[in-house]
Amino acid sequence: MLVLVIDDEPAIRQVLCAMLGRNGYDVDQASNVAEAGARLAAGDVDVALCDIKMPDGNGIDLVRSTRAAGLDTPFLIMTAFASVETAVEALRAGASDYITKPVRGEEVLHRVAQLAAMRGLREENRVLRRAVGDQTERLFRFEAPAMRIMERMISKVAPTESTVLITGESGTGKSAAARAIHEASSRRDAIFLPVNCSAIPEQLLEAELFGHVKGAFTGADRARKGLFVEADRGTLFLDEIGELPLHMQTKLLHVIEDRMVRALGSDTSRRVDTRVIAATNRDLAAMVREGRFREDLYFRLGMFEIHMPPLRNRVEDLAGLIRFLLKRLALRNASGSGAPDIDPAAEEVLLSYNWPGNVRELENVLNRAHILADANRILLHDLPAEITRISPRASASGTAIATDGYLRDQLRAMEARLVQRVLDELGGDRREAAQKLGIGLSSLYRKLEEFERLGLVAKAAAD
Repeated sequence: MLVLVIDDEPAIRQVLCAMLGRNGYDVDQASNVAEAGARLAAGDVDVALCDIKMPDGNGIDLVRSTRAAGLDTPFLIMTAFASVETAVEALRAGASDYITKPVRGEEVLHRVAQLAAMRGLREENRVLRRAVGDQTERLFRFEAPAMRIMERMISKVAPTESTVLITGESGTGKSAAARAIHEASSRRDAIFLPVNCSAIPEQLLEAELFGHVKGAFTGADRARKGLFVEADRGTLFLDEIGELPLHMQTKLLHVIEDRMVRALGSDTSRRVDTRVIAATNRDLAAMVREGRFREDLYFRLGMFEIHMPPLRNRVEDLAGLIRFLLKRLALRNASGSGAPDIDPAAEEVLLSYNWPGNVRELENVLNRAHILADANRILLHDLPAEITRISPRASASGTAIATDGYLRDQLRAMEARLVQRVLDELGGDRREAAQKLGIGLSSLYRKLEEFERLGLVAKAAAD
């Protein structure tokens, strides 16, 4: 927490800075209005402790100009004039509180702590409004052994200060794992700030992560704290870390190692206490070998790595996860009718599907089905065509499936025969076959590899 002490008397500045420093605050100082205005423009001051009278102006005018610049830094005004008029004028100008000289150390510390706490609550509320909903919605008991291992790893690393790298395919729940680490850590009462690195334009990455002063670049009409400062004493979750350009990887490494952040356009650095958790669906080791990701940053982030298995490798969780997600969707939609039932035929199709988009795809499919369902019951025709087209129950004939074997095996075999027939009709042209089947080319290759592994198609079809 950074406190700026503004007073024209060197002795007062020295005493106040020493006292605040001993009590754990980062401290900076200014001797006049101009110097203070330039320092406040950096946008990283958490509390300003400001005298009224100074050689080149007064503290109340400084508050006004700071507010006019779009900065919301709380001001604690120090005044030797203990009149109601002075206090009211300071508060009307935008000051948060005032204190009379000669100041007492205990009172200064108490008031500063109050203002810092209020500012922290405002920041946290703002961030939490953008975050995922209630924690209770995320509770799910895993049955798959791979997920039990993942939960144990989270419980071990959460209480530490180690950086964590979470890997896995898109939609496997990497952000949920990151939040679980934060909530099981000593930082649980501070901010958890998720950031998608791929969603920030490259030219704005440095300003977003580390902040900028007013005028640092075209369009910077006001100073802004960076995400590292916003997450101070909390957790910064850097999703899609593999999308960071090399020059930003270097800057990120220095911040993680030195715990110092310098805003774009600023001459000063600020200490931050921010835990970093990163996630990616990329193969960072391969990117290191190709020179597209810094090896030292990879090792620094990967001090403790957690891999999230794809949904197809944790089928033990699928039935329970379907019901859990439907219950959560019902709560979010506030329909009052509770979680819908699922027709057995529809449930079997969901259980037999490969889920290339993992949990995210499953949740999207269930959300659609929940909206379409009549009488609060999901039927086969409520599911998307790309899932039901492989099911005998979705055919026009309406004939029941055979009973000699599991439905998922029959569905897979039927899908394999359909793919093989289309390939034969098109002379093995996989691109045209994918278009006719209504799936992506990469999906067709993946299915052919699976069918070959299960002995459902000849190897020539997959070559």
